[in-house]
Amino acid sequence: MTCAFSHPVEGQPGTSRIRIASDPQGRPGFSKMTICLQCEDAGCVAACPANALWRDPATGAIYHKTDRCIGCQSCVLACPFGNMHWEEATNHPVKCDLCGGDPKCAKFCPSGALVFK
Repeated sequence: MTCAFSHPVEGQPGTSRIRIASDPQGRPGFSKMTICLQCEDAGCVAACPANALWRDPATGAIYHKTDRCIGCQSCVLACPFGNMHWEEATNHPVKCDLCGGDPKCAKFCPSGALVFK
């Protein structure tokens, strides 16, 4: 929820950049978190024909320039881990941007399970 509230769209919570999936084998109590790995050789960046994705050298995060995006969704298809998502409300891709170097998910994780180093 912290992620969605940290990325609002028109005053409402946006799409969370963190996805939780149930265990594919159906075991109760098991789940998998997926989040952008900020890959060194990022397929999403390489696939973008409009150069709308760029890496911030200060944080290491890959960011999206909405004004350059042509909406082709090549970046979504190119992510080998499925960590780039399409946000219907904005018609743009979304992925973890490390909240500008201060990830809110780690900051507000009630159990302390998420840590940003």
